[in-house]
Amino acid sequence: MKPTLYIFSGLPGSGKTTLASRLAKALAIPYFRLDTIEHGMRQICSLKVGGEGYRLTYRIVADNLKIGNDVVVDCVNPWALTRREWEAVATANDAQYLNLEVVCSDREEHRRRAISRVSDIAGFELPTWDEITQRDYQAWTEDRMVIETSKKGIDDCVAEVLKKIGENKKDNA
Repeated sequence: MKPTLYIFSGLPGSGKTTLASRLAKALAIPYFRLDTIEHGMRQICSLKVGGEGYRLTYRIVADNLKIGNDVVVDCVNPWALTRREWEAVATANDAQYLNLEVVCSDREEHRRRAISRVSDIAGFELPTWDEITQRDYQAWTEDRMVIETSKKGIDDCVAEVLKKIGENKKDNA
């Protein structure tokens, strides 16, 4: 069976990181968080990071897919360009992929989460609510699984994703 690349996308504060990391733990598979990689590049290498963080992560993920590992990736993934690039990483490494867009459609709940979060990466500054709302996040045209987090707890969201993944695997078997 081909490995699967689970591509978690969504605005900061939507619940994406919590959900992606919980899924990786539940499936016991590698988890790569773009915030961690980009912050490391800034902090360790003193680099101004643009698209380099994505490109480095593509390589690391490709190495894992090549050896048959399923992989979870956690990134904002705001543009059609990066979405196509993730899909190309999977395809080039004989893997399937599943786009998962995590959304919090209740604006006040999303704002509450965004302003109350505490960074779990040492020295990493989380974006402000204004930065989140002004972010260039393009509408999706690609197929994806949408996970709405505003009115559910994390355990319910994880269960929903696991159920949908199971259904998706049956459909593709």
